[in-house]
Amino acid sequence: MRICIFMVLWAMVHLSSPGQGLRALRRTTGGRRGSGLTGQDANGVPLRRSKRGWMWNQFFLLEEYTGTDLQYVGKLHSDSDRGDGSVKYVLTGEGAGTLFKIDEKSGDIHATKRLDREEKAFYILHAKAVNRFTNEALEGESEFIIKIHDINDNEPRFTKDPYMARVPEMSDIGTSVIQVTAIDADDATYGNSAKVVYSILEGQPYFSVDPETGLIKTALPGMDREVKENYQVVIQAKDMAGQMGGLSGTTTVSITLSDVNDNPPRFTKTLYEFRVPESIELGSAVGVIRAMDADIGQNAEMDYRIIGSDGPGMFEITTNRSTQEGVILLRKPLDYERKRQYSLRVQVENVHINPRFYSKGPFRDEATIKIIVEDVDEPPVFERASYVMEVKEDAPKNTAIGSVSASDPDDKTASYTIDRRTDMDRVFNIHAGNGSVFILRELDREENAWHNITVIATEFSKCTNPRQISRVPVYVRVLDVNDNPPTFANNYETFVCENAKANQVIRTVGATDPDAPLGGHRFFFSLAQEAAGKANFSVRDNKNNTASILTRRNSYSTLQKSVYHVPVVISDGEFPMQSSTNTLTIRVCTCDREGNMKACNAEALTARAGLSTGALVAILLCVIILLMIVVLFAALRRQRKKEPLIISKEDVRDNVVSYNDEGGGEEDTQAFDIGTLRNPEAIEDSKQRRDIVPEAFYPPIRRPVLPPTRDNNGDVRDFINQRLQDNDSDPTAPPYDSLATYAYEGNGSVAESLSSLESVTTESDQDYNYLSEWGPRFKKLADLYGGDDSDRDS
Repeated sequence: MRICIFMVLWAMVHLSSPGQGLRALRRTTGGRRGSGLTGQDANGVPLRRSKRGWMWNQFFLLEEYTGTDLQYVGKLHSDSDRGDGSVKYVLTGEGAGTLFKIDEKSGDIHATKRLDREEKAFYILHAKAVNRFTNEALEGESEFIIKIHDINDNEPRFTKDPYMARVPEMSDIGTSVIQVTAIDADDATYGNSAKVVYSILEGQPYFSVDPETGLIKTALPGMDREVKENYQVVIQAKDMAGQMGGLSGTTTVSITLSDVNDNPPRFTKTLYEFRVPESIELGSAVGVIRAMDADIGQNAEMDYRIIGSDGPGMFEITTNRSTQEGVILLRKPLDYERKRQYSLRVQVENVHINPRFYSKGPFRDEATIKIIVEDVDEPPVFERASYVMEVKEDAPKNTAIGSVSASDPDDKTASYTIDRRTDMDRVFNIHAGNGSVFILRELDREENAWHNITVIATEFSKCTNPRQISRVPVYVRVLDVNDNPPTFANNYETFVCENAKANQVIRTVGATDPDAPLGGHRFFFSLAQEAAGKANFSVRDNKNNTASILTRRNSYSTLQKSVYHVPVVISDGEFPMQSSTNTLTIRVCTCDREGNMKACNAEALTARAGLSTGALVAILLCVIILLMIVVLFAALRRQRKKEPLIISKEDVRDNVVSYNDEGGGEEDTQAFDIGTLRNPEAIEDSKQRRDIVPEAFYPPIRRPVLPPTRDNNGDVRDFINQRLQDNDSDPTAPPYDSLATYAYEGNGSVAESLSSLESVTTESDQDYNYLSEWGPRFKKLADLYGGDDSDRDS
């Protein structure tokens, strides 16, 4: 309808007043055909009128044209066009030639295709008029625009489908939920084609939508998530301002009510009852309770606590955050014989409380818990967690060192034993009735200062459970007694210079004692009584558990005595006193003026070198073993047999079969071993053959006598002749060992046969002169067969 109206208006403008219409489509441009004066302006300046050229204005075109003919756009015309067809109109720019087509003669422009304003709203083109014959521009190139008029051909489209939104439950009316947006691709500046109005199709009466902005709001108060959580709302967007005939689009909005803490926790029961054995371990769960809350998430988080109990400190309750359960834990041991039942008062309360819903009552609840203790057959209980006992190391066997005690909660008698896995040497024993621990053999503190054993207490009754036992560690400390004499701390050995002075300190010695007295060690040093009268050295106690060895004369001589043994008595200060005599070896050595040793006797040098008798014996044994290996190796080399010249009878060089090859003449040394040919004595004399005996015997073949060669080695010639004769006369030789096989060259040979065997059997004359043309390799054959017949006859 709009298209028809536009075309009628355009026809009225052009047909009613052509001159006026032409002016409406013209735009004045600078003329190129001269100009004239038209008058003066207010200031007296002459006015110049430009010659009117070809002009036009903007063109308009409706989109989505559905007609069968080409859609007319407009007409271009130049004042230079006299109607004689000399003017040619040229159109360039966007869509020229494809979307828009111009009549070169008339200047009429048509659209060749349906155009969509949403794809492109306008096109910029350029037009010019040229002379058809000279192609000379009659008018300058000008630009014009073809605008596409919009029609309502696009429905509104939402930016999302579906939308997801959340709104708290119990929200007030008008609470904003989400804003939806629909976009219409039509021209918003032209008519109402792109003016969108929103409406709600599904979702009443819970929600509403603003018709202009698309904002969705709550429309009903008190929406409870616990009653209904999810809502599906359908929103429609319609263009043409919502009028009849407008296009529309829809989208779905999924709205979820988020939870708020509007429900208090409630126990499902007012009284909970649990039964637990008295043997339950500390920290174990006695029972689990749970209050129900219709809310979810953090709004359902709860705290449990005990507000009253007839056993203070016996139990505690904690909250399991993952399950929101109250776990009752045991904090003190249960005893059926003392108390058989406990009563607790427990309260539960929400952690996060919303002040908006205080009016719904207190967000807490209470319940009573009864815990009944059950009797179990309990093992004996020791009075202590561990025992420490002491005993002197010189205590006799069967000495009691202490006792253990265990009581049975069920008033049953306990018997005691020692876990032998902790006393493998059976050092201790225990009285089964009273728990007295005693030793079975004497102890040695220096061997083992502590003993760790385990004592087992077991119920003693007719119907006892063998698993009802208790264990306790017992630590036995062995006390020290002075039963070991002190000795030298090291294996002391020193030397004295021949030029030593009297009262010169040559060595300081110390002592050690495996005993461990409470006040520490105190050692006393002195010279043995038997050596005091004729001693060459003296001992001085330094009062610090060490002693100094001093000389008692000015000089010593190796000729007189080279080694001195000084007996030193060491005693301790404990009771009973222990002492021992230790010998210090002193060697006489030659020293320089500073007291540095220069030479000692052979015994001293051997000791200082560090080579003991055992080391020397080991070195000597190694040398003897190496010599034996060398001798054995030499003997084996002598016993090795000498290898024969020809090891295997498979070696074909001693057989005529090796000549089953013409080879390369004299220069070929690969087919035979010349060393073997020159030493025929080394070849085995046995003529035994390992070949298969043929079924028939072959008579010996007569060999032609070869002309004498220039070889002067008689041994080789005699050997070959002997072997030929032996093989020719051997009736067991297979055919392939016979020289008769050399009479055949094979089919297709260019040289034919070179064998002299066949030559003597033919009656025709042979010409061997061509052999001299084959080079030095065939010189020998050329000399033998290449001469004239007269030469051969002679």
